[in-house]
Amino acid sequence: MPLDGEYEPSTWSVAAEQVERYEGSGGTDGTMLNGAPCVILTTRGRTSGKVRKAPLIRVEHDGRYAVVASMGGAPKHPVWYLNLLDHPEVTLQDGPLVMDARARVLAGDEKAEWWAHATAVWPAYDEYQAKTDREIPVVVIEPVG
Repeated sequence: MPLDGEYEPSTWSVAAEQVERYEGSGGTDGTMLNGAPCVILTTRGRTSGKVRKAPLIRVEHDGRYAVVASMGGAPKHPVWYLNLLDHPEVTLQDGPLVMDARARVLAGDEKAEWWAHATAVWPAYDEYQAKTDREIPVVVIEPVG
Protein backbone atom coordinates (compact mmCIF):
# COMPACT_ATOMS: atom_id res chain seq x y z
CA MET A 1 0.00 0.00 0.00
CA PRO A 2 1.52 3.35 -1.01
CA LEU A 3 2.64 5.66 1.76
CA ASP A 4 -0.27 7.62 3.11
CA GLY A 5 -0.59 10.72 5.21
CA GLU A 6 -0.44 14.44 4.65
CA TYR A 7 1.44 15.28 1.46
CA GLU A 8 3.75 18.27 1.51
CA PRO A 9 4.87 19.28 -2.00
CA SER A 10 8.47 20.24 -2.61
CA THR A 11 9.36 23.88 -2.02
CA TRP A 12 11.24 23.68 -5.33
CA SER A 13 8.49 24.51 -7.82
CA VAL A 14 10.11 22.53 -10.67
CA ALA A 15 9.92 19.31 -8.63
CA ALA A 16 6.41 20.02 -7.32
CA GLU A 17 5.10 20.71 -10.84
CA GLN A 18 6.78 17.58 -12.25
CA VAL A 19 5.17 15.40 -9.56
CA GLU A 20 1.77 17.02 -10.13
CA ARG A 21 1.96 16.43 -13.90
CA TYR A 22 3.25 12.86 -13.50
CA GLU A 23 0.68 11.76 -10.94
CA GLY A 24 -2.16 13.79 -12.43
CA SER A 25 -1.78 11.89 -15.70
CA GLY A 26 -1.51 8.48 -14.07
CA GLY A 27 2.13 8.30 -15.15
CA THR A 28 1.62 9.02 -18.83
CA ASP A 29 2.83 12.65 -18.84
CA GLY A 30 5.81 14.22 -17.09
CA THR A 31 7.83 11.03 -17.37
CA MET A 32 10.90 12.84 -18.71
CA LEU A 33 13.15 15.02 -16.55
CA ASN A 34 15.82 17.08 -18.32
CA GLY A 35 15.61 14.72 -21.29
CA ALA A 36 15.90 11.50 -19.27
CA PRO A 37 13.17 9.15 -18.04
CA CYS A 38 12.11 9.70 -14.45
CA VAL A 39 10.26 8.05 -11.60
CA ILE A 40 8.53 9.51 -8.58
CA LEU A 41 9.98 8.47 -5.23
CA THR A 42 7.72 8.93 -2.22
CA THR A 43 9.30 9.06 1.22
CA ARG A 44 8.20 9.99 4.71
CA GLY A 45 9.75 13.15 6.13
CA ARG A 46 12.26 12.31 8.83
CA THR A 47 11.21 15.20 11.07
CA SER A 48 7.75 16.21 9.86
CA GLY A 49 6.37 12.72 9.19
CA LYS A 50 4.68 14.13 6.09
CA VAL A 51 4.64 12.37 2.74
CA ARG A 52 7.26 13.84 0.39
CA LYS A 53 7.70 13.17 -3.35
CA ALA A 54 10.70 13.67 -5.63
CA PRO A 55 11.06 13.20 -9.38
CA LEU A 56 14.34 11.34 -9.96
CA ILE A 57 16.19 9.93 -12.96
CA ARG A 58 14.92 6.41 -13.75
CA VAL A 59 17.59 3.74 -13.38
CA GLU A 60 16.07 0.28 -13.74
CA HIS A 61 17.75 -3.11 -14.07
CA ASP A 62 16.08 -6.53 -13.85
CA GLY A 63 12.96 -5.15 -12.16
CA ARG A 64 14.85 -3.24 -9.50
CA TYR A 65 15.53 0.47 -9.43
CA ALA A 66 18.28 2.73 -8.19
CA VAL A 67 18.23 6.39 -7.31
CA VAL A 68 21.34 8.53 -7.06
CA ALA A 69 21.56 11.15 -4.29
CA SER A 70 23.68 13.51 -6.37
CA MET A 71 21.85 16.82 -6.01
CA GLY A 72 23.95 17.98 -8.95
CA GLY A 73 27.16 17.56 -6.97
CA ALA A 74 26.08 19.85 -4.14
CA PRO A 75 28.02 19.53 -0.86
CA LYS A 76 24.96 18.22 1.03
CA HIS A 77 22.74 15.19 0.53
CA PRO A 78 19.25 15.75 -0.87
CA VAL A 79 16.42 15.72 1.68
CA TRP A 80 14.73 12.70 0.08
CA TYR A 81 17.89 10.67 0.78
CA LEU A 82 17.98 11.73 4.44
CA ASN A 83 14.28 10.84 4.70
CA LEU A 84 14.77 7.28 3.47
CA LEU A 85 17.68 6.71 5.84
CA ASP A 86 15.20 7.11 8.70
CA HIS A 87 12.23 5.57 6.86
CA PRO A 88 13.39 3.04 4.23
CA GLU A 89 9.82 2.03 3.33
CA VAL A 90 9.05 4.03 0.18
CA THR A 91 6.70 4.10 -2.79
CA LEU A 92 8.03 4.28 -6.33
CA GLN A 93 6.02 5.20 -9.41
CA ASP A 94 7.40 4.28 -12.82
CA GLY A 95 4.89 5.46 -15.40
CA PRO A 96 1.53 3.91 -14.46
CA LEU A 97 3.19 1.28 -12.22
CA VAL A 98 3.11 2.15 -8.50
CA MET A 99 4.89 -0.14 -6.06
CA ASP A 100 5.66 -0.42 -2.38
CA ALA A 101 9.38 -0.79 -1.94
CA ARG A 102 12.26 -0.75 0.48
CA ALA A 103 15.33 1.44 0.03
CA ARG A 104 18.84 0.20 0.74
CA VAL A 105 22.06 2.22 0.45
CA LEU A 106 24.70 0.44 -1.62
CA ALA A 107 28.43 0.00 -1.07
CA GLY A 108 31.40 -1.71 -2.70
CA ASP A 109 30.96 -3.78 -5.84
CA GLU A 110 27.18 -3.53 -5.75
CA LYS A 111 27.39 0.26 -5.72
CA ALA A 112 29.91 0.23 -8.59
CA GLU A 113 27.60 -2.00 -10.63
CA TRP A 114 24.61 0.30 -10.09
CA TRP A 115 26.75 3.40 -10.67
CA ALA A 116 27.52 2.02 -14.14
CA HIS A 117 23.79 1.52 -14.80
CA ALA A 118 23.09 5.06 -13.57
CA THR A 119 25.77 6.76 -15.66
CA ALA A 120 24.54 4.89 -18.73
CA VAL A 121 21.25 6.74 -18.26
CA TRP A 122 22.66 10.04 -16.94
CA PRO A 123 26.41 10.48 -17.69
CA ALA A 124 26.53 13.73 -15.70
CA TYR A 125 26.61 11.71 -12.46
CA ASP A 126 30.36 11.31 -13.00
CA GLU A 127 30.71 15.11 -13.26
CA TYR A 128 28.64 15.58 -10.12
CA GLN A 129 30.89 13.20 -8.17
CA ALA A 130 34.00 15.01 -9.42
CA LYS A 131 32.75 18.38 -8.16
CA THR A 132 31.89 17.35 -4.58
CA ASP A 133 33.93 16.04 -1.66
CA ARG A 134 31.09 13.85 -0.41
CA GLU A 135 30.62 10.33 -1.71
CA ILE A 136 27.37 10.38 -3.68
CA PRO A 137 25.11 7.63 -2.38
CA VAL A 138 23.39 5.12 -4.64
CA VAL A 139 20.23 3.57 -3.26
CA VAL A 140 18.55 0.45 -4.61
CA ILE A 141 14.76 0.43 -4.49
CA GLU A 142 13.41 -3.10 -4.26
CA PRO A 143 9.71 -3.98 -4.56
CA VAL A 144 8.10 -5.60 -1.53
CA GLY A 145 4.96 -7.71 -1.22
